[in-house]
Amino acid sequence: MTYDIVIIGGGAAGIATASSILKRNAKVTIAVVDPATDHYYQPGWTMVGAGVFTPEQTRKAESDIMPKGVKWVRLPAVAIDPDRNTVELEYGDTLTYRVLVVAPGLRLAWEKIEGLPEALGRNGVTSNYRYDLAPYTYQLVKELRQGRALLSQPPMPIKCAGAPQKAMYLSCDIWRDSGVLPAIDVEFHNAGAALFGVPTYVPALMEYVEKYGIDLRLESNLVAVDADRRVATFERKQDGVSERIERPFDMLHVVPPQVSHAVVANSPLAAASGFVEVDETTLRHKRFENIFGLGDAAGTSNAKTAAAARVQAPVVAVNALAALDGRPPVAD
Repeated sequence: MTYDIVIIGGGAAGIATASSILKRNAKVTIAVVDPATDHYYQPGWTMVGAGVFTPEQTRKAESDIMPKGVKWVRLPAVAIDPDRNTVELEYGDTLTYRVLVVAPGLRLAWEKIEGLPEALGRNGVTSNYRYDLAPYTYQLVKELRQGRALLSQPPMPIKCAGAPQKAMYLSCDIWRDSGVLPAIDVEFHNAGAALFGVPTYVPALMEYVEKYGIDLRLESNLVAVDADRRVATFERKQDGVSERIERPFDMLHVVPPQVSHAVVANSPLAAASGFVEVDETTLRHKRFENIFGLGDAAGTSNAKTAAAARVQAPVVAVNALAALDGRPPVAD
C-alpha cells in the first residue's frame, strides 16, 4: 500500500488538507488514516453546554465529510518510521508514503487529575470538552440555584484556550437571566499567570469577570477531584511557594490537561513538547523534508483551534505538492 501522500488524522486539519490538495491536483493518490466513525464540530460543544445547540448538531458521519478521491484507512496509526517512509497501522499493516502529513489532533489527559475519570458525569462534575458531557453541563447550570460553581483551566497547551472562559460567561449569563447569580459563588481557577494569553483581550474580559462577580484565581491548577465529597483540590502558587487548597463545590466544570498522541510523542518527529517539530512558516518538519504537521498535533506557538487548522491546511497542501515535485516549500 503505497501513496503519494499519507495523512494521519481525519479531523478538521486532515480533511481540510486532503480537500485542498485534491483541488490543486486530483491525480495525487492520498490515504487518510483515521478509525473514527463520527466527525465532531468540537467548538459547538460550548454551545451545547449553554443549551444553544443540541449534541446532534455537532456530529456528522465521518463518511459524509471524507473527500471523494482519497483512500480512507479505518485503522489507527501506531508508529511512524521517517527513515523508511512508512506508517505502521494497528494489526501490523504498513503504508508507504512519498509525503507524510501528520494531523491526528491531541489527547485529553483526564487521568492527569487524580480522581477525575471516575468523577465525570456525576455529583456535579462536568466538562464541555466531551460530547457526552456537554449536555450535563447545561443540566447543572439550569438546576443550580445557589452554592459554589468552580471552573478550571489547566496549563497550556490546550485546544481552544477561550473555551474554559466561554463556559463560565455563558453559565453566568443563564444564572443572571434567571435571577440566581447573586446566590452563586463563581470561581475561575486558571493555571496560568494571566486571564488570557493575548494581552489585548484581557481588559475586555476583565469587564465580564467584574460584571458577573467572578472570583478569579490565577496560578491555581486543579490536581484532584473527590466527587463523593464534592471537593476539588487545587495547587496554587503564592509568592513562589506552592500549596494545596480544597474547595467544596456544587458544580465543577473541568478542562483536562492535553498532550500529544503517543504515535507522535514516541516518534522521531516529536519536539521536546511531544508535538510535531515543524517550521512555523512552512509547516514542514525541521529534519524530515517530506513530512508536514498541522492542527493540534503541530508544535507551533499559535493557539490550537479549528481557525488555525483552516489557515494552515492550504499552506500544507501547496508545500506537500511542492515536496512531491522535489521543490522547496513555496507557501507560508
